[in-house]
Amino acid sequence: MPHLILASASPRRRELLEQIGVHFDCRPVDICEDPLQQESAREYVTRLAQEKALAGLEQAGGDSVVLGSDTTVAIDDHILAKPANEDEAVAMLMQLSSRRHQVLTAVALAAEGKVEVCCVETDVEFIELDDARCRQYWRTGESCDKAGAYGIQGLGAVFVKSINGSYSAVVGLPLMETAAMLQKFDIPLWQPN
Repeated sequence: MPHLILASASPRRRELLEQIGVHFDCRPVDICEDPLQQESAREYVTRLAQEKALAGLEQAGGDSVVLGSDTTVAIDDHILAKPANEDEAVAMLMQLSSRRHQVLTAVALAAEGKVEVCCVETDVEFIELDDARCRQYWRTGESCDKAGAYGIQGLGAVFVKSINGSYSAVVGLPLMETAAMLQKFDIPLWQPN
């Protein structure tokens, strides 16, 4: 049976894989995450997921299967990455205020001679926000490492008016699609600890 490696330091992705009973090792990789010029949000997350999986496979070798994933928030196909500071986070949140945006999560699995990638898009609509509330949220520390400056699985859930699509993809890993891909690579689900 091949061994699964998660090429990510994300605690959310670890929790989601554990939720579906997958055994894996966590070995984060370091790649440049800057968007390319004229790159769409979908192209961006798909490229990063694949680069992470391939970089992890190069490190691991053997009969490993490596899962790489990336999530971004986009509004009008403009990528909202992780904010660099409070003002940037507030600007992002205000841009999302009272609007529908997309959360795109790509998953790539790589093994010797085989790579598969999928991208899941979920629509999320926010309530109306104001500057003071956004700054209060920033001070919780939750938004500093999140694409789009919020986490739906945490305190940022109170901003979400509606969601159309995969909740787990917004958190960081679309479970239905990931499970189907893992089965193609002979990685079993629901393994006992």
